[in-house]
Amino acid sequence: MKTRPQYLNTRGLVFVYILLCVLTVLFTRSFFWETLYEGRVPDTLTLVVFFTIPVVLMVFLGIAVANFVGDIIARRPGVKFSSRLLGYFVVTVFFATVPMTIVTGISISEIVRFWHSFDADAATEASGSFAVDSFELHSNRFETILRGTDWNTVMSPARPAAVLPTNIAAVQDFRFAGGGWQDYAFLGHESGRLAMPPSQMEGFTLRELPRDIGFIRYVMRPEHNVIRLVSYDLGEGFDFGLSAIETQTDRFEVIGVLRDNLRILEVFYYGVFFFPPLLMTMIIAISFTRRITNPIAELTDGTRRVAEGDFSVQILARQGDELGLLVRSFNAMVQDLEKSRAALVKAEKISIWQNMAQQLAHEIKNPLTPIKLSAERVLRRWRNEPQEVGGIIEGSMLAIIQETEGLSILLDEFRTLSRPMEPSKSWIKFGEVVPEVTIPYQSSHPRVAFDMEHVDENLVMKIDKSQFSRVLTNLIINAIDAMDGSGSIEIRTELVKKRGMQFCRITVKDSGKGISQEESAHVFTPYFTTKESGTGLGLPIIERIVSDHGGSIWFNSDEGMGTVFFIDLPSGEGEGEGG
Repeated sequence: MKTRPQYLNTRGLVFVYILLCVLTVLFTRSFFWETLYEGRVPDTLTLVVFFTIPVVLMVFLGIAVANFVGDIIARRPGVKFSSRLLGYFVVTVFFATVPMTIVTGISISEIVRFWHSFDADAATEASGSFAVDSFELHSNRFETILRGTDWNTVMSPARPAAVLPTNIAAVQDFRFAGGGWQDYAFLGHESGRLAMPPSQMEGFTLRELPRDIGFIRYVMRPEHNVIRLVSYDLGEGFDFGLSAIETQTDRFEVIGVLRDNLRILEVFYYGVFFFPPLLMTMIIAISFTRRITNPIAELTDGTRRVAEGDFSVQILARQGDELGLLVRSFNAMVQDLEKSRAALVKAEKISIWQNMAQQLAHEIKNPLTPIKLSAERVLRRWRNEPQEVGGIIEGSMLAIIQETEGLSILLDEFRTLSRPMEPSKSWIKFGEVVPEVTIPYQSSHPRVAFDMEHVDENLVMKIDKSQFSRVLTNLIINAIDAMDGSGSIEIRTELVKKRGMQFCRITVKDSGKGISQEESAHVFTPYFTTKESGTGLGLPIIERIVSDHGGSIWFNSDEGMGTVFFIDLPSGEGEGEGG
């Protein structure tokens, strides 16, 4: 019953906060429009609306702090953990917000100083004067062209290819006929053509935008029923420049207003956009700390006890929230673990040893058959033809000895696989191990070419030399068998990086018959072999040796294309023998 009011308070807090955020969004656009485009500071109504959020949040924060202090005074269980968690949170928020606050304050101060460093009025006045002077210059030039040009000659039909003076965009004649002015002659760029005369009075016409963008126009009356319009090209940039000057003049006026009220706007910014999130963060932290810390503390302690082997842990579940469901799931998990742990361990051990025993029995049974047959053969000859027993006793005894040696090898490998094999590691130059292993096979298999050109003689690793000699020996024997005693074996080493660590990669490649897809899945399975004389324990032993050294082994193979075994071991390069 104690958690229900807290949940309602939190839900109500979130609802009020969302409502106030919606109101803020609705008023924010008008605020920035009035401030940046019209140069007006927030009025009283706007300030009341915007500062409602921090005021309401401060009330909620006061209530939350009062409840939290009451818990501390009452020494409620878990309050120390809650206080520590809240303290960490406050410190984190403090370190996150202080740099931003300092940078924002410095930025605003520098902006204010920058605004005070230039004279906007002088800039706008100078640009306006420049525009007026430029217009007067063009007007004087236009008058000079008007006086120095014979326009009747220019517009004469006898000169269809007449060239207009510089900066004159177009010359257009209108004739009064049929009760109105009609366009009957035009020379120049089409952008200067008008549908009707802008004026019937001789002289400069008043400029009307957008009709006269980029032009100064002059009206002539060569005849009483003829109007000649001459258009001077100012260029499109002239009017756009005037418009830009007027716009920036308005902006400078707004900047002036903002500059005078910048401190007020700075307080408004912090109070409306920066302070409320901090308040809301603190309220949420205080509101949820008490609800979260107790179940988490109990779960942490319970997990620790389970990790130590105590499966009698049971935590009191709480109704109505997700943590209560987590607690109940934890209790059920502990009960299931307690029931199944012993059974699982027992079943696992039985399964492993049953499988190993079955495989070992199967492998032992194969050589026992020829041993029995050889012994029965000798006994039968002894009983029936004792004088002839010498003829078969040698072959039978050799068969028994051979099969017995096979059994001895099988049992030795089984003992090796089943007993602990803690490697005796030392710093070894791996490049010295490879020749020691390959030399006997180079002499006994002259049709096999060994390529060790890419073995780094200075590569140093911390390994058990005898165990890794066995690894290489097994891989070489398998490769020779796969090639039927004729082919090539390449051994190489290289440094690679995996998961941010440096490994030495050992590669053994043969040109044998390869491994089929069906066989590939069972290569490292004990007692799986494709050789008539194989025990099926060589590669599992290799895998265990590599694993005990902290490495990994895998292979790639295609039927008829050979097989490549890869071994990755933690590299000791750079540490030397003194590592």
